[in-house]
Amino acid sequence: MSAGTRLPGTPEPMHFWNGVGGVRLAGDSWGDSNGPLVLLQHGGGQTRHAWKGAGETLGAAGYHAVAFDARGHGDSDWAPDGLYGQDVMVQDLKCVVAALGNRRPVLVGASMGGGTSLVAVGEDHVDATALVMVDIAPRIEMKGVDNIQAFMSQKPEGFDSLEEVAEAIANYQPHRKRPKNLDGLGKNVRLGADGKYRWHWDPRFRPVRRDLEKRLQRLEACATRLALPTLLVRGGLSDVLSEEGAQSFLKLCPHSEYVNVTGAAHMVAGDRNDVFGNAVIEFLSRVVPVGGEPVQHAHDLHPEHKGPPGDIIDVP
Repeated sequence: MSAGTRLPGTPEPMHFWNGVGGVRLAGDSWGDSNGPLVLLQHGGGQTRHAWKGAGETLGAAGYHAVAFDARGHGDSDWAPDGLYGQDVMVQDLKCVVAALGNRRPVLVGASMGGGTSLVAVGEDHVDATALVMVDIAPRIEMKGVDNIQAFMSQKPEGFDSLEEVAEAIANYQPHRKRPKNLDGLGKNVRLGADGKYRWHWDPRFRPVRRDLEKRLQRLEACATRLALPTLLVRGGLSDVLSEEGAQSFLKLCPHSEYVNVTGAAHMVAGDRNDVFGNAVIEFLSRVVPVGGEPVQHAHDLHPEHKGPPGDIIDVP
């Protein structure tokens, strides 16, 4: 199943891999395939395209950056059973790692993808060299989650035009400049047989308020087990991860580093890709250098790059 046909001119996936149960996962890659592997996982309601700028930056720096659409998103298959929980996302991640030769990856995850990455490392599903979590932590703000859910739930009957799609996105992200050319929005929607534009995700996928205490306990336990180099990136305007939530994570994982990107909201890489890319490159150049050996344990880092409370950098 899908939301409809892809619009003409939208980018074709560079790769396909099989996830759990044969669900086909679509992906793109940048850089030298012999460079350190960096896996980029997007947030709920996003696609691999959210990482294009960051992927190009990482590729130019010598890394092998790979982004893939989560099941039920973009050009990846929808789950036959309609289930999109964290555990199946972790299993899909393991499948992609295996398909790429079981090399130890850097895991970079935004929102949903960050939670998947945290569980994958914290519960020993994936042996990663470093972890970058983007605007996500165990303790998050429910108002922000509600805003995401409201955005994803609007217009289930479909939009009449790309102008309507642009208006919906602008209302959700008022801090962003509205694009004059709407062609780029084609990556976000599919065209149905009825002539309506619908979001690219399976409507059965929703960020919901279930088992929040269980989620908190699980992710906090994962955070306390982290021993690898870890970077937390927060959007200064985020309504999902507050400064208090970020500081709570830094206490659980005191060796982690912290970058607060002012002027960016929940979609940090999309809002300030230049700043985000530079921050990640600076971190990786120390912990997973191109042409060198990755730092084996966070405590092997130089003292000025260890917490608490982490490196707090307000980037304009």
